[in-house]
Amino acid sequence: MNIVIAPDSYKGSMTATEVAITIKEALKEVANDQLTIKPMADGGEGSIEAILSSTYGKKVSLQTTGPAGKQIDTYYAIIDQKTAIIETALHAGITQVPEKDRNPDITTTYGIGEAINDAIDKGCNKIIVGLGGSATNDGGLGMLQALGMKAYDKNKNELGPFGKDLLMVETIDLSGLLPKLKSIDFSIACDVDNPLCGQHGASFVYGPQKGATNIQINTYDLALLKYADLIEKCLNMQLKEMPGAGAAGGLGFALLVLGGQLESGAKLIARATKLDEAIKDADLVITGEGQSDEQTLYGKAPSFVADIAKQYQVPTILLSGGLGENIDPLREKFAGCFSIVNKPLSLQECMDNSKELLYAQTKQIRTLIQHFQ
Repeated sequence: MNIVIAPDSYKGSMTATEVAITIKEALKEVANDQLTIKPMADGGEGSIEAILSSTYGKKVSLQTTGPAGKQIDTYYAIIDQKTAIIETALHAGITQVPEKDRNPDITTTYGIGEAINDAIDKGCNKIIVGLGGSATNDGGLGMLQALGMKAYDKNKNELGPFGKDLLMVETIDLSGLLPKLKSIDFSIACDVDNPLCGQHGASFVYGPQKGATNIQINTYDLALLKYADLIEKCLNMQLKEMPGAGAAGGLGFALLVLGGQLESGAKLIARATKLDEAIKDADLVITGEGQSDEQTLYGKAPSFVADIAKQYQVPTILLSGGLGENIDPLREKFAGCFSIVNKPLSLQECMDNSKELLYAQTKQIRTLIQHFQ
């Protein structure tokens, strides 16, 4: 059989690449299949690893300003020599800030702008920014400043790149920003549709996980509205209500300012790894994720993989760390839905033994299929 293995990560347990390799090794033990791995991601954490595992791209190491304003050693990726993949989580990630220190006043997206600058200096003319996992609520203020924008308070003093500076913005100058970026094609990997402001916006929905208090949430929502109005007036454009503008603490809005186009993260990863080309000649596709339930059908990577496979009339098996209570809707999209758990285990035991459990369940599934060939 020609089998394409295209799972997402089992978050907290195995990366998408580790899941794909484990499935591949288990399949090899049962049958002599033609196996192709195409690890998936949704544009957030793990996207670079997923892309590099099935392309001829390379990591580019550099130092950028981390979310707390200190220099960090990090990286992005370049594929096809001209396309850069930048993960927000690697330059302004919430996991880079200890939980006790999380506060939107003292975090910044400046490092993302530094990574973009570096990619442009290296000749990239297409930049994909994966949103997700940010520690920030600065509306992309820091990123835009790293790219040449200026922001000033009511006394005409130039402001810094942190969330607390956003609260004092009175004037915006984009003159140093736009010319250097006109030739760059920006894509935004984003799977949320929040606007920038309001009850469904960046501050109210995502602020609490970034350490924002109730007072800060309201303050930042008003500050983002004022900030966006100033930028929109300069551009004569309406961007703050666009779906995804509120992603990553408003970083989505700032990337829209750069002319970015919002796309499904899974779709962008699939295109970068040429997933379609692998699936069209396949006999079977295996995908999965840490936990599958009805929400899997709403833009998550396994669902997107199954949609591609359906176009070519290739059946897809869902093999996940766990299955939710109501999986009937999943059976309409997947040829089979399986959990790796084969006996009573605690969640921690499942996570600690995920590789062994996945290996064993994969062998069981392939052995079953073999009896019907």
